[in-house]
Amino acid sequence: MRTIAAIYRKEMQYYFHSLTAYVMIGLFLALSGYFFYSIFRYYNYLSFQAAREPYLAGQLNLIDGVMRPLMGNVSVVLLFALPLLTMRLLAEEKRQGTFELLLTYPVSDFAAIAGKYLAALTVFAAMLAGTFLYPVLLAVYSNPEPGPIVTGYLGLFLMGCTFIAMGIFFSSLTSSQLVAGAATFGLSLFFLVIGWAAPFVGPTFSKIISQFSLLMHYDSFAKGLIELQDVTYYVFLTGFFLFATQRSLESTHWRS
Repeated sequence: MRTIAAIYRKEMQYYFHSLTAYVMIGLFLALSGYFFYSIFRYYNYLSFQAAREPYLAGQLNLIDGVMRPLMGNVSVVLLFALPLLTMRLLAEEKRQGTFELLLTYPVSDFAAIAGKYLAALTVFAAMLAGTFLYPVLLAVYSNPEPGPIVTGYLGLFLMGCTFIAMGIFFSSLTSSQLVAGAATFGLSLFFLVIGWAAPFVGPTFSKIISQFSLLMHYDSFAKGLIELQDVTYYVFLTGFFLFATQRSLESTHWRS
């Protein structure tokens, strides 16, 4: 635990002693704030229209009209932000020549991965926590249902855990931060949009494809439901990529 804590502190110092964390959090909150403003403004427009159409008024609610679209947009922002957050974790060590030095320290591969992963996860959690302001504002002026908000944030957190695990895996494969970031973005995008092909294939392949889709598994969280299969999916993907990262470091030991 001491070695994990030491690596965690080292990574957190890098994030917050440089501008990296502040820039990432600031850009993320600026984009999510813009989406919240735009979605809420459109919701207000529909509310004015509903004053003339009682049927439309019955269809409006803050969860479906504001929070679900907002969280969907936030998931897309994470697709761009988290590869930038993780691409340096191991690739920078290789580029600077400190990776081999890290391997000679009395630090296990698990401790190195865990410390770096937890540091990136902490910055991501800070990014996500900044968006809590939006449901709080809705609660001040209205009475949104809390269940879907809580489960929606849980789904976003689990999705972010998966993206970060993908990022640290690709960062372990190369000394180029650009390559690591691009590979993480590409694979994350693949898992995000693969479900779009489900309506165009047969029922058997549709079910298979849906099981790989990040968005399909997030849908239950957005509706206020916590399904075991959805939680298992995110936990499995996260564990798989962290395990693959450990195997990648072990292969580096063997080659050196």
